[in-house]
Amino acid sequence: MRFSRAVVKYRALILIVAILLMIPSVLGMAATRINYDMLTYLPSDIDTMVGQDELMEQFGKGAFSFIVIEGMADEDVQALKEKLETVDHVESVIWYTSFLDAAIPKEMLPKKVYDAFNAGDATMMAVFFDGTTSEEGTIEAFQEIRRITGRQCFVAGMTAMVIDLRDLCEREEPIYVGIAVALACAAMVLFLDGWLVPFVFLASIGMAILYNLGSNYFLGEISYITKALSAVLQLAVTMDYSIFLWHSYNEQLANQPDRLEAMAAAIRETLTSVIGSSITTVAGFIALCFMSFTLGRDLGLVMAKGVLLGVIGCVTILPSLILLLDKPLQKTRHRSLLPDMAGFAKGVVKVFPILLILFALVLVPAYDSYTRANSEVYYNLGATLPEDMAYVIAQNKLSDTFDIASTHMLLLDADTPEKDVVEMIDEMEAVDGVKYVLGLESVIGSTVPREMLPQSVLEMLRSEKLEMLLVNSEYAVASDEVNDQIDALNAILKRYDPNGMLIGEAPCMKDMIEITDHDFQVVNTVSIAAIFVIILLVERSLSLPFLLIAVIELAIFINLGISHYLHQSLPFIAPICISTIQLGATVDYAILMTTRYKEERVSGKGKREAVSIALSTSTPSIIVSGMGLFAATFGVAMYSDIDIIRSICMLLARGALISMVCVLLLLPSLLMLCDGLVRHTTLGMKVKE
Repeated sequence: MRFSRAVVKYRALILIVAILLMIPSVLGMAATRINYDMLTYLPSDIDTMVGQDELMEQFGKGAFSFIVIEGMADEDVQALKEKLETVDHVESVIWYTSFLDAAIPKEMLPKKVYDAFNAGDATMMAVFFDGTTSEEGTIEAFQEIRRITGRQCFVAGMTAMVIDLRDLCEREEPIYVGIAVALACAAMVLFLDGWLVPFVFLASIGMAILYNLGSNYFLGEISYITKALSAVLQLAVTMDYSIFLWHSYNEQLANQPDRLEAMAAAIRETLTSVIGSSITTVAGFIALCFMSFTLGRDLGLVMAKGVLLGVIGCVTILPSLILLLDKPLQKTRHRSLLPDMAGFAKGVVKVFPILLILFALVLVPAYDSYTRANSEVYYNLGATLPEDMAYVIAQNKLSDTFDIASTHMLLLDADTPEKDVVEMIDEMEAVDGVKYVLGLESVIGSTVPREMLPQSVLEMLRSEKLEMLLVNSEYAVASDEVNDQIDALNAILKRYDPNGMLIGEAPCMKDMIEITDHDFQVVNTVSIAAIFVIILLVERSLSLPFLLIAVIELAIFINLGISHYLHQSLPFIAPICISTIQLGATVDYAILMTTRYKEERVSGKGKREAVSIALSTSTPSIIVSGMGLFAATFGVAMYSDIDIIRSICMLLARGALISMVCVLLLLPSLLMLCDGLVRHTTLGMKVKE
């Protein structure tokens, strides 16, 4: 009570501090680095990541890019190459003149090398950078290369995707955040009892979102997915807390005329309820931190922090705003559009056996389609970007003109005998989908001693410790074909050098597939276990955690299963996020209804009446909450051109509605069926005679 009275007493000071805190929050948000490179979230101790560090240490090379040049004379291509070599952070540029004097016709090259660099009137050069894919220096160099190369050139590579994705996100984000706010506001106007109150809620939640985004500065950087989703998700999952305070305040006003005392009582009541409600949501986000693929930790920490800041804002900033604007808020109140739900509740209780049969029939196909949807995910995030994006155009040009869909790099012990390297190259080129393998042995053949090559060429492909070879593949990144190819290449490589490493985008993606598949199981188990324990402690029951989690898990099965039936392949991160976020954010609906059912049952009412009252009183809150989550995410799903953002938001929007339906129809039916079990396994549920 002391805390709530302090909030009421110092409401003006709270608002002043809240406004002042927005200044460092805006500065922190602007200074937070955004990471657009998904591969950096892989564990640092796996071979592919260790190999990238070795590549940087031994050769000074990090990111690389292919440039396809059409209809340009050789002397102009050579001039372009020389110009690109002067760009800051470009480590080297490889074209045929890297191996032969420009005065010698390129037709003198070995056929394999000639074919690697030429196709019809097009030629290709490879550019290596001295930094990683998403380093600022690499990005600046890449942008400069795009300015230099002009329309005849197409610049492909992971850095191209990072830049184009960043530009698209920055263009889209203000618009879809605006859409989320507008639709959430519309939902609150429709379902709440005031015209002005939604805007007060949005002001309070908006400040908490700003604090969350600003405090990300202390994390160093966040992923673009986290940045894109955090504001929308925080708005969606913390809206309930504001609604609860508003309803509690108005109930207290009806009992006592002093608005300050009414608000103090409302804060106290809200704090108790909201802490219990927010714990399940926080648990869902914290479960993401158990992923080996650390993107989960990135999103989980930011969103858990956002929920906690939302709770703090709900019991400090929002009460202060409501008291400041109390008169206009009360004058603009209206009747809620939601009708009395007593008839609906009685109808559900009456037909509960039929509902149980219907949901039982849905269970098996829902679970089957859910497992299929999880196996139908895709990992090549660049493949779903808009077709008119420069990165996509360049990748298509590289694939269509040179039949290169992915490129791997081999790091081999420099002391490996030349004869063995040549044999290894021959074996690798016989692997399905390998277009060619380029290394010193490919360029000079078996007749030219290495000592006769210029030092610059030797340094480009060889260090004191390692030799580097390029493997160009016809198979796309993250495809089953390229993964089989990588297994075959690794098997060959390890025979010649047990410590050799195969690195590049495709090997990293293969690791990501294996790691995130394991992560899905871990995160799912952790989230269910954590929320099970929370419900166990909140409801003091052994049976209710099983019932409540079963209801929401069925909703998750249906939600992901729909994607299978609609033939929608999801980005790999979407099922992991949905399985935890939907459970954590919507199990509150079930807890709300169950808590009221227990109260009515303990007071002496029969199970039919207790379930009916619990359902009728909980339904308005559940509908408002579910529609708020739907409204905040649906608009983003409709607008965004970034499939990973679109997919997660669509699943959240759909999941909110499905969870809402399951809680309103299935949970009351289960409570009717399992009333005796619940009473005998729940503390304090001895029914009065």
